[in-house]
Amino acid sequence: MADTVLSLDDVRLTLTGSAGPVEILRGISANINRGESVGLTGPSGSGKSSALMLMGGLERATSGRVMALGQDLTAMDEDALARFRRGRMGIVFQSFHLVPTMTALENVALPLEIAGEADAWPRAEAELRAVGLGHRLTHYPTEMSGGEQQRVALARAMAPRPAILLADEPTGNLDAANGVAIMDLLFGLQAEHGATLVLVTHAPDLAARCDRVLHLADGRLA
Repeated sequence: MADTVLSLDDVRLTLTGSAGPVEILRGISANINRGESVGLTGPSGSGKSSALMLMGGLERATSGRVMALGQDLTAMDEDALARFRRGRMGIVFQSFHLVPTMTALENVALPLEIAGEADAWPRAEAELRAVGLGHRLTHYPTEMSGGEQQRVALARAMAPRPAILLADEPTGNLDAANGVAIMDLLFGLQAEHGATLVLVTHAPDLAARCDRVLHLADGRLA
């Protein structure tokens, strides 16, 4: 268990909508080890993204326990979760989630500054150059293509050197060529820094690049 950095123990998630309660996850359990890359697959509505959000402490389990780096995320309040994620987790979303009023450099430096890193700006610049965006440092998101915006998001996620990298359909809004380029960068950075990667994807070829695949169906691990 010493190498387990993420674990779900009989985790259930029920959300209440206008039609009443909906059971999203129905008691899933899994262990993910240090440095491992894990693909999370399944049809739309199977609970993939919800499981990822639970791992990142962005959603709270109805029951069961979520552990990350030896800490019980289900026992933390929102402030404690935010402090825990800082520097320990990097999250990449399908829709980029960049701050539109900030340049690429400012977007990447932001989490480093919040964490009090003295070298926030040079490190942010180095991360952007590492993903091939040295020429886009002062550009705003609206001045960049979707592929470039996702590179900024990836640089922002990796800049704090997180132990855990969570990616939710990171190529979903990109064309095939940009999608391949982003995944090459994602796996390259993960291997270089020894991070644990959990990747939500519906693409079998992307899942096949992971060390292991977990398949969700109807809220359960198949």
